[in-house]
Amino acid sequence: MLSILGNQSRLCDGISRREMLRVGGLGAFGLSLPLLSQGLQSQAMASPVNASASTKRAKSCIVLFLMGGPPQHSTWDPKPDAPKEVRGEFAPTSTVVPGIQYCELLPRMSQLADRVAVLRAVSSQDNAHSSSGYYMMTGQPHAPMNFENANPGFPNDYPNLGSIVRKLMPERSSLPASIRLPHRIFNTDGSVWPGQDAGFLGRSVEPWLLNCQPADASFRIDELTLNADISDNRLAHRRSLLQHVNQHLDAADRTGSRNGYGRLAEQAFDVLNSSESRQAFQLDRESPQMRDRYGRTQFGQSVLLGRRLVEAGVSLVQVNWFRGPEEPSDAPCWDSHAREAQRLKTVLAPPADQAMASLIEDLEQRGMLDDTLVVCMAEFGRTPRINGAGGRDHWGHVYSVALAGGGIKGGVVH
Repeated sequence: MLSILGNQSRLCDGISRREMLRVGGLGAFGLSLPLLSQGLQSQAMASPVNASASTKRAKSCIVLFLMGGPPQHSTWDPKPDAPKEVRGEFAPTSTVVPGIQYCELLPRMSQLADRVAVLRAVSSQDNAHSSSGYYMMTGQPHAPMNFENANPGFPNDYPNLGSIVRKLMPERSSLPASIRLPHRIFNTDGSVWPGQDAGFLGRSVEPWLLNCQPADASFRIDELTLNADISDNRLAHRRSLLQHVNQHLDAADRTGSRNGYGRLAEQAFDVLNSSESRQAFQLDRESPQMRDRYGRTQFGQSVLLGRRLVEAGVSLVQVNWFRGPEEPSDAPCWDSHAREAQRLKTVLAPPADQAMASLIEDLEQRGMLDDTLVVCMAEFGRTPRINGAGGRDHWGHVYSVALAGGGIKGGVVH
């Protein structure tokens, strides 16, 4: 299980604080399935809660996955009293919560610290991108640990949380319960990390994957866009034809290997038939001011798209940091082995700070923050000491995760 390190003080029920925090996967960050399901099931089906407890419960979640591993020192956990080779170039800055400091690279999030809970002692004990990422996205350690360029497959076929949500949660619209964007997480050699699919639950509950570049002027999801020459009658005829073909395929194949494809096709047609669902993908329906607010980067516009999808009824959206072809091979994305200070100042921290802060403010203004959990996480953190190339290396022993909304108590650091 993922561990959040701490002392062994006992809680009132005799369970140690450390044992209370030894939970799997995103459950560590407040997104356990019971928490999600309480928001979607009827009151009669919901788990009992203490009358004095908060009634705020997450109905939806947006995961911001900063692939590569951001340095905790220059984000959520500055080390003002450490020597310079540990502290780094950037100073801490005071937040709106007395006594809590973030790095100066997060000025907007510092003004929202009263909405944020930071976990500064998350640990996977795994220093490889793909295997530690598998642990973070499934709650299960990869076998073996510290194994880079790992690919999906047995025995590492535990499902991504999005697949569990699709398996167990009712879908609230014609859209699927979970969606990933703007692409899969992958290593420099092109290998796709395990832990991003449905694993042993089967492809029928896999989170939808949107390969897209939302910041492009010509952005649209072709697969979810009807051409102008396709009328409602023509679409209905295509749907009927596909159903007829599927019936014959099912009759010809009783092995079960095609099970679920009919359901997937039906859902795709439901999206095409629903103007509300199609509009969720249309970023040009947002005002230019709102798009500017999130930032015109691929990550910023992906986060804005994530908000639109949650607003349209998607329960879980995972927004991965965008990895474009211009990323340097020695320090791609947040994998800051070299020139860390320069990359943090210019291409990493500003768009992350802008997008996350805008998301929290936007959700709050729309009355959605109380039932939408925002999670900012990655596969691991960075080494305490700066290396000879002016960067930090992989560090799965202790790193930070930030949470906001969804009933989370803000203004705290654990």
